[in-house]
Amino acid sequence: MVKICCSLLLLSLLSVQLKANPGLKVRITQKALEYAKKVGVEILKKNMEKEQFPDLIGYERFGLGNVHYNISRIRVTAVEFPNVSISLIPRSGVKLVIRNASLTIDMNWNIRTWMFKDGGRSTVHISKVFVTATFSTPLDSIGHTSVSLSSCHTTSGDTDIKVNGKSGFLHDFFIKYLKKPIHRSLATNSCPNIRSGIQMIAKDFQSLNVPVRIDDLAEIDYSLNSLEVFRPYIDMDLKGIVYPAGNYTGPPYVATPFAIPDQNDSMLYLAFSEYFFQTSLFSYYTAGAFNITIAKETCRYLNISTEMFGSIIPEIAKYPIIPYPVMMKLTATEIPLVSLQQDSFTLEIRESMEVFAVLPDSTTQSLFTVNVAANTSIALNVFDQKLTGSLCLNRLQFSLAHSNVGSFEISFLENILSYILQTEVIPSANAKLSKGFPLPNLANIILTRPHITIAQGYVLISTDAHYKH
Repeated sequence: MVKICCSLLLLSLLSVQLKANPGLKVRITQKALEYAKKVGVEILKKNMEKEQFPDLIGYERFGLGNVHYNISRIRVTAVEFPNVSISLIPRSGVKLVIRNASLTIDMNWNIRTWMFKDGGRSTVHISKVFVTATFSTPLDSIGHTSVSLSSCHTTSGDTDIKVNGKSGFLHDFFIKYLKKPIHRSLATNSCPNIRSGIQMIAKDFQSLNVPVRIDDLAEIDYSLNSLEVFRPYIDMDLKGIVYPAGNYTGPPYVATPFAIPDQNDSMLYLAFSEYFFQTSLFSYYTAGAFNITIAKETCRYLNISTEMFGSIIPEIAKYPIIPYPVMMKLTATEIPLVSLQQDSFTLEIRESMEVFAVLPDSTTQSLFTVNVAANTSIALNVFDQKLTGSLCLNRLQFSLAHSNVGSFEISFLENILSYILQTEVIPSANAKLSKGFPLPNLANIILTRPHITIAQGYVLISTDAHYKH
């Protein structure tokens, strides 16, 4: 078929299953295949009507000699596909069957024998065209899954040639010799055209093996682990690992197995495991993304100074009458931990917050260091082919780690520190999360009406798809 049809079909083929558990599972349902069939047929019609076909030159034998023919300026004016079916062959591939197709062709013709010579313009109607094609995905020489056309067969039935403005016994007798080259051309070109379409899809298919850039700090590996065909759907396992940009060393985690629930209301299901999000946190932790500096220049809602802490910490109250600006450095002490439970996506983040006074000569003096444990929730959304998020602070716990300004009760500072984190850190994190993670993309397929469900161990996106012409 054409690109949209192949795009959803050819993902369905399995040659071998690898043992690695995926970070992302994709399920393609029969609803998606039916949509692919509908859109693919319409695109195929338009492409055939625009296509330029090569001239047919040759001869056919008859009892008294040869009939030499030249068929040129071939143009398809109408195509009908009344019966197209797509069936899944479990653990093997996909079978595409086109039944009772018909097409109308305009062409110039010229025939010549030792006793007859003529030419003109004619209309050809070909009916009862049957095409059967089976797709599979054997492994290539380097162990990657490759797409191939394992079998293809075309037959055509009746061919009616109407010669414009001409008739008679000799015309009717010799015109029939044009039928054979037309049948041969149809039979020999249909399957190569399908194979050519598969090769275009194979390029998109292989693009999954190329890391997808999230930003300057991280990339996603969506390369294919395995494909498996079942009777009602197709399952595809993608590696689904986030790496620090340019560093493809495996993260210190092992993906655990999980399964997509048995659903078929949507065209596509994308299930991101807890492992996917944990590798993301590891990558950003490695890149230092959780290390944040809050200073006077960056504060949007609060002018933080030593005066703010003076009423609580006596030693700070001894500072000069003119308060010093305060700078805070947050450093992640552990890799943040993700937890996916039913209807709950939470992150546990542990940071060390060191508070400095900025002296008049621009040097800094450490005042105290606080340990911060933050429990947060993330709300997810799909926008512009990306998985976006929004962070909400649930709970904060503070403990005094070190003080250069004497002992004091940390609980007296909790409201101030909480407000600073809520107004300065959370908005900055949400600005980054709103940029999102790019979802796997193939052949101009746009996700429509996505719905997100959080289950134990994975996030499930249920969505339909639209092919962008």
